[in-house]
Amino acid sequence: MAEITRKGSAVWSGDLKTGTGDTSTESGALRAAQYSCSARFEDAAGTNPEELIAAAHASCFSMALAKVLADGGSAPRQIRTTATLTMIDEADAFKITKIHLATEGSIDGGDEAAFQAAAEKAKANCPVSKLLQPGLEAITLEAKLVA
Repeated sequence: MAEITRKGSAVWSGDLKTGTGDTSTESGALRAAQYSCSARFEDAAGTNPEELIAAAHASCFSMALAKVLADGGSAPRQIRTTATLTMIDEADAFKITKIHLATEGSIDGGDEAAFQAAAEKAKANCPVSKLLQPGLEAITLEAKLVA
């Protein structure tokens, strides 16, 4: 299989506390999104690296779950996933410790047990989970099959 590459970029101006930056994706789906220390640690407008990681994980997991379900004969009508990332201040150094995935899916012809098994398989095998798992204390999952 051919290598797949994707690019993201960021520009930061100023010191950590008062500086600001913008981040973009190669595709242009995210273009010059503002980020700052206050957006990261307070409630200021803009995004932050942790929010972007959570969005990437929710997106990746949803796609992986769609594949696992379809491979099992139950193509999903819709999957909604929220990834909640936890970061702690550990002796003046921040560390991302866990991500909780909460997903709801509606499928034709599936049952709860099959959905739960598919969700666990997707959690274990989505590329973002595989990337993050070695550094995290936990990736937890709450999966719900909806009508």
